[in-house]
Amino acid sequence: MPLRELAYLQAVNRFLSRYIDKEKELQEIVDLAALVCHTSTAIICMKDAHRYLFKFKKGIEAESISEKESFCQFLSDRDEEVLTIPDALQDVRCTAMTSPPNPPHFRFYAGVALITHDGHRVGSLCVLDHTPQGIDSTQQQLLKMLAKRIIQVLEFDFSLGLLKKQFDLVKDADMKLRSYFESTGAYHLLLGKELEVIAFNKVIADFVAANFGIRLYEGIRAADLPTDMKRDGFVADCQQALAGNSIDYERQANYNGKHIWWHITVDPGYDTDGNIISVSFNATDITERKLHEQHILAQNESLKSIAYIQSHELRRPVASILGLANIMGAHDYMFNKEDVEMLGRAASELDAKIRTIVGYSDEKG
Repeated sequence: MPLRELAYLQAVNRFLSRYIDKEKELQEIVDLAALVCHTSTAIICMKDAHRYLFKFKKGIEAESISEKESFCQFLSDRDEEVLTIPDALQDVRCTAMTSPPNPPHFRFYAGVALITHDGHRVGSLCVLDHTPQGIDSTQQQLLKMLAKRIIQVLEFDFSLGLLKKQFDLVKDADMKLRSYFESTGAYHLLLGKELEVIAFNKVIADFVAANFGIRLYEGIRAADLPTDMKRDGFVADCQQALAGNSIDYERQANYNGKHIWWHITVDPGYDTDGNIISVSFNATDITERKLHEQHILAQNESLKSIAYIQSHELRRPVASILGLANIMGAHDYMFNKEDVEMLGRAASELDAKIRTIVGYSDEKG
């Protein structure tokens, strides 16, 4: 299919494929056209590939007509002038049409093309009658004005439909963004190029209110945020993101004696052309994870200490006890009070080391 024909069919389809909200106004235009031209019939025709569809009409029951049976076939695709056929039986252009021409036997025809702003003829406004007649220049001028009004109504309705669709898409995207913001426990903040707040979730709004005594709202600027927030590097991080740098780090902060560990990411936001238009600030409370990590590290240190005691300090009293045991095992061994005291000291030292190990286990377990 040629590109021009495809563009034409797309132009027609944008009107044929949608419900027209301005039906009453368009029907009034049809009635007015018949009135000013003193004809029994008036039609707004919309042309598809091979037929003219009677979208709005007066004085005719038919719903459509083939292109080769229609007077509208003689209209120019570019010319917005009125085409007049005073008597179809006397017009050579109509000799190839079914006789009598153009059922139900219309003799008079006057029509003007409906041409869109982008140059496509999508249909026509025409007036017809069963008896031959003519129309004067004033009537022709009125027909052209009515045709332009029809295009204005159709294109306005189409544009309004597009705006509604775009609004619904934006609203749907906003709902999805809001749903994402509110569905996580993270703290989300979206800022514009001037570091003005565009969107935020309830979690961060409640946190800022509770800890900084300020209410977040759309449009508030970073300069108006609490000094403590700016001192924490918030503004500097956002400026880095506006420069095209993504930031990802962990830090600890103190809020009225309460220590919180944060995982913070700050990323630039881009439009479809790759331009930076926003900053996405996200913070996640990782205090529980950090405390768990610290606990694990403390346990590891305890295990290292226990391993050191086992490998070094336990060996000395154990070696002493083993040595005394060997001496006492000799056949000619004579009881010696000092040996018993040494054995007691070694046992006490061993007991103390065992208690130290148990203490590490109780403290870090």
